[in-house]
This record gives sequence, structure tokens and C-alpha cells, in this order.
Amino acid sequence: MKNFADLTEREILAIAISAEEEDGRIYMSFAEDLAERYPDSAKLFEQMAEEEKGHRHMLLELYEERFGKNLPPIRRDNVKGFLQRRPIWLTKNLSLDTIRKEVGTMEFEAERFYAKAAEQAKDVGVRRLLGDLALAEKGHEQVAAKLTDKILSPDVRHKEDETRRRVFVLQYVQPGLAGLMDGSVSTLAPLFAAAFATHQNFQTFLVGLAASIGAGISMGFAEALSDDGSLTGRGSPWLRGAVCGVMTAIGGLGHSLPYLVPDSWANAFWIATAIAGIVVFFELWAIAYIRARYMDTPFLQAVFQIVLGGIIVLGVGILIGAA
Repeated sequence: MKNFADLTEREILAIAISAEEEDGRIYMSFAEDLAERYPDSAKLFEQMAEEEKGHRHMLLELYEERFGKNLPPIRRDNVKGFLQRRPIWLTKNLSLDTIRKEVGTMEFEAERFYAKAAEQAKDVGVRRLLGDLALAEKGHEQVAAKLTDKILSPDVRHKEDETRRRVFVLQYVQPGLAGLMDGSVSTLAPLFAAAFATHQNFQTFLVGLAASIGAGISMGFAEALSDDGSLTGRGSPWLRGAVCGVMTAIGGLGHSLPYLVPDSWANAFWIATAIAGIVVFFELWAIAYIRARYMDTPFLQAVFQIVLGGIIVLGVGILIGAA
């Protein structure tokens, strides 16, 4: 790789031309990805792509005037100091915040490149153009930073905020809530059945641990394989599966951990069971709150469905274990 200080004016212009072409394609990829979810923001990226195309034409004209039509095969990746970019533009359904941060990084890097290249250039015309492009890229960076603030009208921002909230619910809240409900409720019966059958804390904890991890793995794969997200917009199936699986395991482990109370303690079983019961109470109310907050379920209805259902499952486990 070459050091930046060793680049000739010809190589600097060649890198700039290839960089503007690549950035323009990236912006068009972002625009296509955002077109259905955030149409107004997508138009901004289309405009930025057109500006990058204009920058490329200016650079190409200057290059051909100075050095002819043949471009040397050198790119940003061949020069030390450039940031290594993650090709996130190959991923669909990216959040607007993620795209904004990526664009900010791209434009900051481009601004620094042009500013340093202008300092290094000896030709007055080359230096002037590179300086102008540095200012233009700084303007793009500010556009990215304010993408959901001053540039978009309040109505558009409200609409895009609603879309972002809907995407967040589809990709994270729904699978996470499904996992938390399954982990919290489905593990109650085996855990408390084992507890009242053995009156042994550590043995009960092992049952809860196995039930929680097993349920997490099962729910994770079930969620990941249920929908690839291409039509529903629910995002990466493996991300949803991971969220669902982790939340399932957490839901079961919450009321399993109290049974780590040592059996050597006096009344250890009843201490652990009392703590587990308190944990179950807060788990069920938390689930009811999340359903009311994000799933538009009336709070009392959510409480009735979740808390009553959990109490029934808990009672079944105790009755079976005590039989």
C-alpha cells in the first residue's frame, strides 16, 4: 500500500474519480433501500448521488485535460490511512440511524481526503477543485447529520418516526416479547413441579436452567425459520431469532436463579421459592406493560391474559410437583 504523501497529482485525481463513482452507487443503494419506508429521505440520497456524479465529471474533465484518458488502477483501498468500511449497503432494511452514521463517516473521510489532497497539490486548478470538493463533502456530512431534523418537514419527520417505530416493533419487540412470554410462562410448570417434588434447590435450578436454555434454542430457531423478512419487512431472520432465543432464556432464568440459594441454609427451599414467586410477579407485569406499550393492547386486557395465564401455569406446576 502507498503512503498518502507519496501520491502524485495524477494518482490523487484517479482515486477521487473512483471514490466519487463508488459513493454515488452506495447512495443510490441507500435510496433504493429506503424508498418504500422513508421516501423523502430516499430522495435526499438520490440528490446526493447525483451530486457525486457531478463531482466525478468535474474531476474526470480536469484529469483528461492534464493527463489524458487513461486512469491508473489505484483506489482508496490501496492507500494507507483510509478507514476500512463495512459493506452495510449490501444489507436490506437498515435503520435510518445506521445509514446516517455510515454516510457521516463516508463524508468525513471524503472531506479529509480532499482537504489533504488540496494541500499536497501543486497545480492551482487542481488545488482549487479539490478545495471546493472538500467544502461540498462537508455539506453532505451536515446533510447526513440533520437527515431527520431540519431538512425534513415536521410532517415528514413524524411519518418517518412512525415508520421507524413500526420497524422497531416488527424486528425487535415482537420476537423479543414472544420469547419473553414463552420463557417466563412455559418454564413455570416444570420449574415449580421440580421444586415441590424434590424440595432441593440445586436440583430445581438445574431443571430451570435446562428448560430455559432448551426453550431459548427452540424458540430462536422457530422464529428464524418462520419468516425471511423479505415480504413482511421484519428484518434479518437470524437477528430476530437471536433476539427471541435470548429473551426466552432470560424469561426462564429469571425465576430459576433464586434456586441457587444453598440447600445448607435454614428454610432454604422456602426462601428460594418466595424469591422466585416475587420474580415471577414482576416478570408477568413487565410482559403486560410491554404488550400495552408497543402492541397497542389495552393494559387491563394484557394483565388479564398474561398474569392470569401465568398464575394458572404456576398453580399447575405446584399441584403436579406436590402430588
